[in-house]
Amino acid sequence: MTKFFTTKDPLDQIITDTLPEHQILQTDHILTGWTNIVIEVTTDQGSFFFRFPRNPFWSKMIVKDASVCNFIDGKTSFYTPQMQLHYDSHGRPFSVHQKIEGYTLGDRIYHLSHTALTGVAYDVAKFIKELSHIDLKDAPDSVQYPLSDFLHELDYEHYDQHIDADHQYIKQTEKQSLVHGDLNLGNILLDQNDKVIGVIDFCFAGTGNPNMDVARMVSRPAPKEFEQAFLSYFDNPTEITRMRQAWQHIDNGYAEHIRTHFPEINLNQL
Repeated sequence: MTKFFTTKDPLDQIITDTLPEHQILQTDHILTGWTNIVIEVTTDQGSFFFRFPRNPFWSKMIVKDASVCNFIDGKTSFYTPQMQLHYDSHGRPFSVHQKIEGYTLGDRIYHLSHTALTGVAYDVAKFIKELSHIDLKDAPDSVQYPLSDFLHELDYEHYDQHIDADHQYIKQTEKQSLVHGDLNLGNILLDQNDKVIGVIDFCFAGTGNPNMDVARMVSRPAPKEFEQAFLSYFDNPTEITRMRQAWQHIDNGYAEHIRTHFPEINLNQL
């Protein structure tokens, strides 16, 4: 029996069964979800995001996503999803969280003023530092899953050409700090005043070097003004540059997997 979902599954029925006390007004498939089938559900009691894993690997990781979100709830200055983990009648995990009203940084970053750009850079740097200082003494084992192990498994489960030199470097520089692991423009949320209000999508999260989050933020295209302001809050530019290169290799490898197996997904964000 499969432990993941496809677009042929009765997802609308699963959503209805999960929200029995809500009147569902609209469902929208988000075409940029690399790891999960993402559906925004509008109801008479607010909007929700459902995430249905695309393969067995992401089924394991969505359980970790929920565990991390619930562990860090209230431990930073920013909103993070209060994740509910569910299982369908076949034992397949999927998650639900209420929508944060706002915009992704990816949607807004090329429209921001200088003041807004520098403010966002400060807030993202603040989030990385706050996250990395969370005490992991009482954290579940799933929260303390090393980012290096996750990325190695991601590679060997999905890539044709392995990036072993990157894995070795990430492992050698690893620390016992909590990291987001996929801190990109699409996972940072802004309010209507272009202030950072929240961070989503903790499937990659675990223990690692906080500079991996720094490098992830600048591994995809962004205005130079933002990049310079953001990087000014961190030391060790040589390490960040090397980690940035590793992230670009990781993106390229997974993008090739997506193009081959899930051509319906929009990869324009690369």
